[in-house]
Order: sequence, then C-alpha cells, then structure tokens
Amino acid sequence: MYYVVLAVILFAIGGAAVLTRRNAIIALLGVELMLNSCNLVLVTFSRMWGNIEGQVFAFFVMVVAAAEVVVGLAIVVAIFRTNRSASLDGANQLKH
Repeated sequence: MYYVVLAVILFAIGGAAVLTRRNAIIALLGVELMLNSCNLVLVTFSRMWGNIEGQVFAFFVMVVAAAEVVVGLAIVVAIFRTNRSASLDGANQLKH
C-alpha cells in the first residue's frame, strides 16, 4: 500500500512541475515522473494480484515514454535553436 502512496506523491510532483514550470526540460521531466508513477502503480497491483498484465503494461508505458523523450527533446532543441532559450513561451513560433 505504501507504493501506491509513493506513486500518488510522485504523480503530484510531476503534475505540479508540468503545470507550473515554463522550461521545456523541466516539463519533460515532470511528464516522465508522472509516467514512472503510473508504472509503479501497475507493477504494484500486478504483484498484489499475482498476474503479469500490469508488468506488461508497464513495459509498454516505458516504450511510449522513450518515444516521447525522443520527440520531446527534438522539439526542445528546435525551440532552443529558434529562441536561444528552452522556455515554452516561444513554442508558438515554431509553426512559422
């Protein structure tokens, strides 16, 4: 049960980082923290109930997280090359 509480705390910290910070790197880190907290819950419930589906879902979440990091970092690099800053405020300039 402590793992679920830890996952909720990690998810809250990640959500707060995404919602309050304007730096793209910190926002990406917040999303990764939220995905890892979901993985912790999936593996915890999988172990509690003695089946493997939660661990399989956690594996797929890790794959999606890795793909998200690749695309996210490419966008951050594009923002940094355009604005010389990693702030998300300049992200709307990429559409031109």
